[in-house]
Amino acid sequence: MRFFRLILALAGLLTAAAPAVADSSSADLPHVHVQLIAPGAQFHPGTDNAGLYFKLEPGWHVYWKNPGDAGEPPHIKWTLPQGITAGPLEFPVPKRLPLGPLMDFGYEDEVLFPFQVNVAAQAAGSAVLHAKVDWLVCRGSCIPEKAELEIARPIALGDSGSAAVQPDQGIWERLANKLPQPPPVSLKIGFLPTATGFRMTVNTGHRETEASFFPADADILSNPAPQTVTPTTTGLTLDLKKDDNLAANPKQLDGLLQLSGGRAYELIAAAGAPRVARAVPEPSATASEPTSSASTGSGAGSNAANSTKPGRSGSPPGIFEAAGLAFLGGLILNLMPCVFPVLFIKGLSLVQSGAEERHKLRVHGFVYAAGVLVSFWALVAVLLALRDAGAHLGWGFQFQSPVFLSLMAALLFFLGLSLAGQFEIGLTLTSAGGSLAAKQGYTGSFFTGVLAVIVATPCTAPFMGAAIGYALSQSAIVTFVVFTALALGLAVPYVALTLQPAWTRILPRPGAWMEVLKQAVSVLIFGTVIWLAWVIANAYGAAMVAALLVSFLLLAIAGWFLGRWPAKGWATVVAGVILATVVAIVAIAPGQLVTISSPSVTAVDAKGWQPWSADAVARDQSQGRPVFVDFTASWCLSCQVNERVALGQPEVRKAFADANVVLMRADWTQHDDAITQELEKLGRSGVPTYAIYVPGENQPRLLPEVLTPGIVTSAIAQLPHSSTQTAAAASNQQ
Repeated sequence: MRFFRLILALAGLLTAAAPAVADSSSADLPHVHVQLIAPGAQFHPGTDNAGLYFKLEPGWHVYWKNPGDAGEPPHIKWTLPQGITAGPLEFPVPKRLPLGPLMDFGYEDEVLFPFQVNVAAQAAGSAVLHAKVDWLVCRGSCIPEKAELEIARPIALGDSGSAAVQPDQGIWERLANKLPQPPPVSLKIGFLPTATGFRMTVNTGHRETEASFFPADADILSNPAPQTVTPTTTGLTLDLKKDDNLAANPKQLDGLLQLSGGRAYELIAAAGAPRVARAVPEPSATASEPTSSASTGSGAGSNAANSTKPGRSGSPPGIFEAAGLAFLGGLILNLMPCVFPVLFIKGLSLVQSGAEERHKLRVHGFVYAAGVLVSFWALVAVLLALRDAGAHLGWGFQFQSPVFLSLMAALLFFLGLSLAGQFEIGLTLTSAGGSLAAKQGYTGSFFTGVLAVIVATPCTAPFMGAAIGYALSQSAIVTFVVFTALALGLAVPYVALTLQPAWTRILPRPGAWMEVLKQAVSVLIFGTVIWLAWVIANAYGAAMVAALLVSFLLLAIAGWFLGRWPAKGWATVVAGVILATVVAIVAIAPGQLVTISSPSVTAVDAKGWQPWSADAVARDQSQGRPVFVDFTASWCLSCQVNERVALGQPEVRKAFADANVVLMRADWTQHDDAITQELEKLGRSGVPTYAIYVPGENQPRLLPEVLTPGIVTSAIAQLPHSSTQTAAAASNQQ
């Protein structure tokens, strides 16, 4: 635990060392321009106006004070001079932002969050408002961002006459009127429980046909559920579905009611018959204290009305949340089929070291973790270097190299020969020319960790996709911290076992049975070799597989020399020469034998899948057809599992056909810049990734990395009825 705390402390120090954004009234960050504005040329004693302005790239959004199913609203921490205080942010009327089966509440294009500046009567000189702002900007993927902004205005001692028009005045006049209003006395509202939720009755004195309710409190209503409007002679009724986890009916519903014609009211609806709507209490202006020259506070979330979902920390998701997801992904990565053979091998080494002293066993665990950490850090260094050079990379990029694939296959084949009993070099072999991981000492533990990382990278465990995509889009420090958390997740199961020696008592004692177990493990290793050969055959053709089989024959001969004359130096030299020949064949063969051709985007296989291209997706969307894209690779075992247990199931294929969904497969087995860039747009850096492109929606809907038939059919059922119905009708007419 001291070791883990040290790593977390190091991550915290590195994060704290990240450079801050330079002070100014505005900042331009990826996908967003943010600015502090004040419409007047001066501040006056009393109350004056200011605001936080966002200009967003198309398709990106920021969040309302209740962000919905995911997200976080903007926050401000102030540093203010004596005699100046700032009120909390005020939130304009939001939009409903669907994302797959979820629903968020927020803003696109541009938005202004007004707030009040309170100037004491005795204040004089210039008022400098210094703000630390953080927010979450999302479009399929989410990016936590922050900036330090500063705006200065002189304090007018009296009526200063007509001041010069400020550039901010245009923003204020255009957007400051978007705030919801207190409910008029003529509006009456109430609600009653129903079998599935609540029926809200709204009386305005005349017939109403449009309404939408945004709850201020999380986990009361089901955000994505449709809200059914039924007009009445004096208003309307609005049927709301309650959240599935709601234990008891609330006594009141706080939120924002939006009616036709741009009318929007923040109100409190009490349970029972309609009555005069109550206004939401004004939030207390406690963002800063007038007696403090460097006070801080949150512009949102400082009062009940601005609260977000229970259990949230009140700050936007950032480096440590991404690190937590990466850590969970690393833990689950131990269960992925790519890592399974290595875990078996490490289990054998645990059995053999079970009789060692406890402190030595612990050291072996930490050395194994060090091997995992160093390997991940080396991988991060390569990723960052290539990223800085302009390359587009993703998780598992080395598996797009035929040289790497062939070396891995040869390495594991040679290891399998050893485990099967042809010769003795130890339990593992993690380099093509030696037996570093085979040693029973600390060197073996270290390089077993290295091997675990090498074979783990073609898999993307649940939670890893978003965390790695976030990490690769951030600074080098953030990338380092997130990948370190991923490495710790991969290493912690074995380390925990060595830290708790009592658990090793359940392991059997070494004996003759170990030879049988080693031979059984060799079956798993040879199975992995077959998989790698299959990957090479699919990606690079039969000629490359023939070269690989020749290398296997040479490796078998090298193993025969080592097994026939195990103590002879000359036999080791002969085996070394053969191994060097194998490495040369593997390194040279791809350049001589591999010819890569791009498949035609119009080709469709027997199951209806066609190769992916961005133009093809846009074409089918323009024709009103939804498109399901499977970002996959033949070296990704998780992808193959998903294709068999979910995408290939009859009920899933029927759901695709009934909804007239176009099926596209983006094969990332070989490096493809277009696919890599599309994954970056989706906030992902590896496969598997699954996206549904819906006509009329700017951004695709993403599915989890681990699929079940139910997940896919449910996502298809969530497609807009109009688009699927129109497309199906067109198909039937044809």
